[in-house]
Amino acid sequence: MSLVLPFDPATATPEEGAPAPDRLISGDPRFTTWNIEEAEGGVYAGIWQSTPGKWRIVYDEWEYFHILEGHSVVTEDGGEPIHLRAGDRLILRPGFNGTWEVLETTRKDYVIRL
Repeated sequence: MSLVLPFDPATATPEEGAPAPDRLISGDPRFTTWNIEEAEGGVYAGIWQSTPGKWRIVYDEWEYFHILEGHSVVTEDGGEPIHLRAGDRLILRPGFNGTWEVLETTRKDYVIRL
């Protein structure tokens, strides 16, 4: 088996989703996720997209992501809003609590480590 994996969403089956009802704050956001890699040890990589809306987020894992398109705002509880647009990158650490608001349909690539 090769240790090189092309990062191509065409190789993944898209999964549809939405925030849990108890986390939804506003709108009707819909997610599409292309999981390109799921490795032993809890590493995930892929592409995620969401339509507009706002919901609460709670992280028990590390996530690095890069915004490919759109406009979102991530706000840590008690913190300042961080506006994210194409080209922006962010790391969310375990224990992060706050909100994610999609103002314009947003697409990101990500790597998650449980």
